[in-house]
Amino acid sequence: MSQYVSRLGRRSPATPPRLRLHRRPRRVAMLSVHTSPLHQPGTGDAGGMNVYIVELAQRLAAINIEVEIFTRATTASLPPTVELSPGVLVRHVDAGPYEGLAKEDLPAQLCAFTHGVMQAWAGHRPGHYDLVHTHYWLSGHVGWLAAQRWGVPLVHAMHTMAKVKNANLADGDTPEPAARVIGETQIVQAADRLIANTTEERDELVHHYDADPSKVAVVHPGVNLDRFCPADGRAAARARLDLPQDALIPLFAGRIQPLKAPDILLRAVAALLDERPELRSRMVVPVVGGPSGSGLAKPEGLQKLASRLGIADVVRFRPPVGQDQLADWFRAASLLVMPSYSESFGLVAIEAQAAGTPVLAAAVGGLPVAVRDGETGFLIRGHNPADYARVLARFADDPQLTARAGAAAARHAQSFGWDTAAAATADVYTAATQAHRRHVRSHHG
Repeated sequence: MSQYVSRLGRRSPATPPRLRLHRRPRRVAMLSVHTSPLHQPGTGDAGGMNVYIVELAQRLAAINIEVEIFTRATTASLPPTVELSPGVLVRHVDAGPYEGLAKEDLPAQLCAFTHGVMQAWAGHRPGHYDLVHTHYWLSGHVGWLAAQRWGVPLVHAMHTMAKVKNANLADGDTPEPAARVIGETQIVQAADRLIANTTEERDELVHHYDADPSKVAVVHPGVNLDRFCPADGRAAARARLDLPQDALIPLFAGRIQPLKAPDILLRAVAALLDERPELRSRMVVPVVGGPSGSGLAKPEGLQKLASRLGIADVVRFRPPVGQDQLADWFRAASLLVMPSYSESFGLVAIEAQAAGTPVLAAAVGGLPVAVRDGETGFLIRGHNPADYARVLARFADDPQLTARAGAAAARHAQSFGWDTAAAATADVYTAATQAHRRHVRSHHG
């Protein structure tokens, strides 16, 4: 009898049980240990995942799902809570020193982070959070414990996977540690639902981590179509950024680390200029981003490479910029170049296309979903700079290629709105809630 009463005690007596089975969670605890939604993407460990979390949380709030994002405090000056927008609260958790803590050192702080999450929860009445949604394996470990303690479902998004990264390492990149592989395997087993960015990522979860296929939902990330749009066009964006109107501008935007392979773009440009020196006078190669990950060991490495290749005069290094200015860089570029060794989705590729700019990318991870080969850009198998140089030459020889592929790219990107992603995520929450309830009932039955 006591079991029956305790199970009933979870329900609000005012709602008939059958109606509650299909209801969405009202309040979600979202965990992002290693990267804050308030950080500037393109710096340190901040990148597409930050954008993903902010945009998703705001769109979930718009459909009446409140989100509280727990993240690690990285400066003493941050208030414990910040309202990012109505219905979205960021909670800063003290875990380890504020400054100078590498991602590799964070597993040692998970206990402290868990303590902070539990403290916040203890200040609420029971049942405050209906679901835990974790991003990246570090958060997954904290969320696993929190969800069990609170008796709520756990939804996890990998964003990247150690086994996939290690199978596609760039030269000079450090393999992901065994502890991460073990951690990811545990979370895959513990989660009620896993969210994959693409069908390929779903297949990798099943293949590498033995995930139950029925637990994996594919939800494409979205893009902020109000911010990333063709706006007033390429010429205006070039004028604002002080770029020559008739130049061929292949852009790299992202974290500067071996995984993202900005060196491939520089080598491709060098190969093209060796073959066609007349192009030098009308070529500008912006590299917008800051060193990250194993790139931090040699922050000047890319500048030195540009000098060694003899192209320092055409390459322009720029620090990471805010989202609005990034949209202008996309508009100004002839094409975005993404030669990454591994990408779970490649959000930047969709952002550039939404701004009306074609993409030249490696055919890895989610990039074949993000880019329609031969229509909205070009996909390259492998990382041979000569292959990238050949495509750059096509853009140099056909001045209309950017406009044609760019128009197709902008149309293609329209199907990747965040509202679609948020609605699909809400469906995953509902499914996780049902699965969790069935699981609880079968164990207490």
